[in-house]
Amino acid sequence: MERFDVAIVGGGPAGMAAAEQAAQRGAETVVLEKGVPRADREVLGPDSTDAAGMLDYWVDLMDEDYRDIPDDVILQELDRVDFYGPNEACVLESTGIESSYPEFGFTFHRARMDDWFRERAEAAGASYRVGVGVKRVDTDLDAAPRHTLRLADGEDVAAEYLVLADGPQRQVTLNALDQFMPEGRSVSEHLSPPRANHIAYQEYREFPEEAFEPSALKFWWGVMPGETAYPWVFPNDGTVARVGLTMPIGLDLAEVENREDYALLRPDDERVPRGGEYVRRLLDRLYGDEYDVESDFPLVEDRGKSGGTETYPISSTRPIESPTRAGVAVAGGAMGTTSAFHEGGYHLAVRTGKLAGELAATDSLGEYNDRWKQAIGEELLRNVSFADIVADYGPADWDRTFSMVDDLLDDDRESGMFKKKFSSGVRGAKLVGKYKKTKYSYRDGKYVQLTESEYSV
Repeated sequence: MERFDVAIVGGGPAGMAAAEQAAQRGAETVVLEKGVPRADREVLGPDSTDAAGMLDYWVDLMDEDYRDIPDDVILQELDRVDFYGPNEACVLESTGIESSYPEFGFTFHRARMDDWFRERAEAAGASYRVGVGVKRVDTDLDAAPRHTLRLADGEDVAAEYLVLADGPQRQVTLNALDQFMPEGRSVSEHLSPPRANHIAYQEYREFPEEAFEPSALKFWWGVMPGETAYPWVFPNDGTVARVGLTMPIGLDLAEVENREDYALLRPDDERVPRGGEYVRRLLDRLYGDEYDVESDFPLVEDRGKSGGTETYPISSTRPIESPTRAGVAVAGGAMGTTSAFHEGGYHLAVRTGKLAGELAATDSLGEYNDRWKQAIGEELLRNVSFADIVADYGPADWDRTFSMVDDLLDDDRESGMFKKKFSSGVRGAKLVGKYKKTKYSYRDGKYVQLTESEYSV
């Protein structure tokens, strides 16, 4: 049986960031990645599926120098994000948060970004093993090393420290953490994928040049049912864009109120439309009067996971703390670093992974829960608060909100996404008051849904 100082489950951004930091500090480190095929990657790799956009200050939250990111990773520079309700819209040209990155943000090739972090981890001395599934983790706190990873090929790997970074599917994380839960309780109460995740679907479409907007992210709210369910368009290279959507898992259309108000539903829908149908309806709504969508916006079949499409889970819950006394850190999507409102979690995965790797390698893992809160706590607090506020929004609520924001932004086009003073109107004051009250309720780390003290370690 091979022995390591640090074993990492998952080779995505959190896992590879952890591996680089641990190996740089002299720890014998191994990354175990099950691996999935992709049409745009020649070899197996992590499940690199995401809409893949990066805002300016997110680069700093990753603790990266944007000048180091390879040119072939960045696809388009962004100067704004467009938010659309059913009938109202607003444009944001600044996040309002100080950052080192000089532009509004960029879209990037997720698989290439993952591969860049893998190359860095291997250069630091970490061992990367792809095509290796972890069946389970057995922990004996009196043993040395403490953790034994049972692999699908029948081999075992032992390690003193364990970093769980297997993403929102949590195929290893849930059972590994259940070892440390009191009798009768399970981590699935908090992180079961059907309850804790949204499902996302996207297609790579070639746009007519005159319809392609290379510098804007676009989101539509209140056009499809479900808690913070929304479609998007992200510009890719050339005139290719990713057209996709996010929605809750298991939504029952029969329980949707005022379904006639949702622009992407049809009267004869008996169940929630599939992702591909939603995409076609969105494109038809936006461009159907001028174009034949299927011929003028063709699917780019050599992109994405398969045939120009991909379906993937996104963590959409509140985070958990890790049982660090057992030598375990959970990082990235596996720990729930994204919320239902804000599912862009790449930067948070990288930062939590870095901290987990650094602290495991220096026998300081007990600091992990405090350190990640210091690094990304304000971001999590903001996102969880917004998710609570908009959880029950319907189409009319989104229109009212975007109308208000657009009126206020007209007064100051340089105002940002988060720092604008909305108190210049009754509706604005109410919204800000609700936001502040919600944030206050989560103060001092109360956005965490499972604390370290609840583990039986």
